[in-house]
Amino acid sequence: MSFSLIHRVRQAEGARPPLLVLLHGVGSHEEDLFGLSPWLDPRYTVVSARAPLRHGGGWGWYPITFHEEGIEFEEDVAFESAETLERFIQECHRHYGTDPTQTVLMGFSQGAAMALLLLLTRPECLHAAVLMSGRLIPEAAVQAAHYMQLVGKPVFVTHGLYDSVLPIDQGRAIQAELKRYPVLMTYKEYPMGHEVSPQSITDIQTFLTNLLDDEKET
Repeated sequence: MSFSLIHRVRQAEGARPPLLVLLHGVGSHEEDLFGLSPWLDPRYTVVSARAPLRHGGGWGWYPITFHEEGIEFEEDVAFESAETLERFIQECHRHYGTDPTQTVLMGFSQGAAMALLLLLTRPECLHAAVLMSGRLIPEAAVQAAHYMQLVGKPVFVTHGLYDSVLPIDQGRAIQAELKRYPVLMTYKEYPMGHEVSPQSITDIQTFLTNLLDDEKET
């Protein structure tokens, strides 16, 4: 089968396992977050996707340019990448036999911005999201789906207090935006920079495992 995105996969045993899609940050690649897979609940089929656009020595979901006065984001391209990502998710369900009602997106930095974009504008394609050190694309809030489509969706948001790439205000802006919707949000700040710390990944592990355990109880 031909896929829309290059990726790495760790397949779970059993019929129709949940799908956990990992979205890396700008300038990185599919191997980056895939390194976390040994620490993630083995009941998930884990797919780490490579973003579709060349960016420096790696890949990105939409172009960014660094200037002395700040960072310029070409966010219109993010919506094109979101279409590709949604198509890729459906391809994974067909090929790997995962449960389409149990898709979790887990992104870091620009990957978190993409996961949040899909959560707000295409909520039907995911069950839950983990947003690590990300930012809100303003147009995603403008184009957000009707709030009733987001009822009860679990969202875990992490951000570093000392993040010099996407300062803590960006994490708090995500928190403020998600408070406008009936999602089940957990927001946590950590004494870290633009990174995934041991404490944050431990909390993410717990969140992901609880998603499956809560589903078994219902």
